[in-house]
Amino acid sequence: MDIRKLVGGNVARLRKKTGLKQEPFSEAAGISQSYLSQIENGHVNLTLLGVNDLAQALGVPPIELFRELSEMNPD
Repeated sequence: MDIRKLVGGNVARLRKKTGLKQEPFSEAAGISQSYLSQIENGHVNLTLLGVNDLAQALGVPPIELFRELSEMNPD
């Protein structure tokens, strides 16, 4: 799996779970809405600081952005 798509997908999933649209969330995270879109689509190599900033804005530990869906919902 592409780690960029995994992290981006988790950012999008967690953002939507909180009910935030891209624009208000990107402002809270200190990034532009277009950059957030690129992250969520898996087109960005985030730095560790970037991962940490997004996790803080989502209110989750950074490790949550690296979890595969199967780890979150074991059958």
